[in-house]
Amino acid sequence: MKHRILIVEDEIKIAELVADYLKASDYQTEHIDNGNAVISHLKAQMPNLILLDLMLPGRDGLSLCQEIRTFSDVPIIMLTARVEEIDRILGLDLGADDYICKPFSPREVVSRVNALLRRVQRFQIKTSHIIETTISEIGLSIDSDNYVAYFNAQALTLTPAEFRLLNILSHLPIRVYSRQQLIDQLYDDDRIVTNRTIDTHVKNLRKKLLDAGSEIDMICSIYGVGYRWNG
Repeated sequence: MKHRILIVEDEIKIAELVADYLKASDYQTEHIDNGNAVISHLKAQMPNLILLDLMLPGRDGLSLCQEIRTFSDVPIIMLTARVEEIDRILGLDLGADDYICKPFSPREVVSRVNALLRRVQRFQIKTSHIIETTISEIGLSIDSDNYVAYFNAQALTLTPAEFRLLNILSHLPIRVYSRQQLIDQLYDDDRIVTNRTIDTHVKNLRKKLLDAGSEIDMICSIYGVGYRWNG
């Protein structure tokens, strides 16, 4: 079955051009040109991936991305003509998986779509097994009820924060997490936590995974944004 790509873009010529290239690469496409129509469309029929423009009539892409993440993990690639770094980071903070800056080549869009869907497919294959072997290909198993994690059959000695960090990152390997997102999920009280604290947790967790026999760095740094799982 062909993957369905939803293009949310108010510039008709751009949407048609991108759709033509995606169709030539064997994708099905749908098009919405107003932000107000997106959520109801998604709740009726979820696509395999969304190309979401930042500036839309009716409702902007960032608020749409934020609401979509309350009910779906569908891959989202933001399309934006606003190239300031804060816009890129904000889009990822709200749950986007990638972004492409305008003007762009339609071939680049197809390439990014291909790459993101491949990552999603690899993750789905891993999680199609029973929970105890969810990430067995890399030797990781996590028992969330008992706060125990094993790597290569070796128990990891983790602090509560390190365990939660491991659980968050490995649960959805396709997602890039900003430091603020990790802070919000690691700590549910009002303590003051800095980005440096997250960096320290990541550094310690990396070392413990390497000490347990990992042959690669399991946590990937995304420059200027945050971290994602590299399994």
